[in-house]
Amino acid sequence: MTQKSLNRRVTQAAEAALAEQQYVSTTDVLVGLGWLTPSHIDRWRQGRIESLESVGQGEPSKIAAALEAFERWAQDRRLNPSETEYLARTRDRRQLRFSVSGDPAIESAYRTHWVSPDLPQRSIERQSRPPDLVVISPIKEWTCTSCGGTGDFLFMEDPGPLCLDCADLGHLDFLPSGDAAMTRRAKRASRLSAIVVRWSRSRKRYERQGILAEPAAIERAEQECFSDAEVRARRRDRDGIRRAGEDVRFAAEFAAAIAAQFPNCPTSRAEAIARHAATRGSGRVGRSAAGRALDPNAVRLAVAASVRHVDTSYDELLMSGVDREEARRRVGELVEDVLSGWRATSR
Repeated sequence: MTQKSLNRRVTQAAEAALAEQQYVSTTDVLVGLGWLTPSHIDRWRQGRIESLESVGQGEPSKIAAALEAFERWAQDRRLNPSETEYLARTRDRRQLRFSVSGDPAIESAYRTHWVSPDLPQRSIERQSRPPDLVVISPIKEWTCTSCGGTGDFLFMEDPGPLCLDCADLGHLDFLPSGDAAMTRRAKRASRLSAIVVRWSRSRKRYERQGILAEPAAIERAEQECFSDAEVRARRRDRDGIRRAGEDVRFAAEFAAAIAAQFPNCPTSRAEAIARHAATRGSGRVGRSAAGRALDPNAVRLAVAASVRHVDTSYDELLMSGVDREEARRRVGELVEDVLSGWRATSR
């Protein structure tokens, strides 16, 4: 891979992360490059991997070059550096290590998030909060490495899976997902809690199932929710009407932003892209903080994604088994050609 190609791929990964969350971390870039996977990060967060570099796919020299390119990009974009503490999702909340060597300068570079000036201070502070404990609802049979027992949930630590009793979580009760208010109140009232996740084979990721919390906290949350259920129902109805109107207005504003940046994009296509990108709860770029602010780069990413899926053979390449990065590379020139045509000032 040439330095020019590496710089381009680093920029693409960083821009996508920035549009989604208004800050970019080194791990965001390495995942975007395909040198780390979400499963690597999950295991590292669980304290099961000594250092993140030890499972990375890139050569040390390439990783160093990518980090330099990332820092140059961040400085060019006038982002603010913010060093974030990374703690393991283990009972001792120990500090996680990124590099094999543990060199302080390297560790500092990995811990640094590059933050948009528009990101609220509260959101920046939230990044440094200790992570929630995570308990797994297993899909396979398992055995506790401490007592030899098993159960409906396991807590993963260095030696292997632990049952809840051996993990000192056996006194907690399970509260399934489904009622956000009850979950929020139970977690707030519980001195100790954990998020419960389960691996989805179809989506290839862990998905949240509920929380573990103290029985008294769950009971208190139930009582609070029961006492104000009618008020919350009326509020939900009002909020639903309000959100529907906001969504229509936002889709129109997003379509107008597309038209301003790509004046030759057909009106019907711009409206379709806006509706798709701005769908509430979709996790797409239009719902990111940058998208809601109509950031030009977020708008461009939404249009480029539409062109990639609709106007090229990208989806067919993925279905035939071509790697995602390679498929993007193959259709990249055609995507840019379409975008350039839509940017032209004359029809």
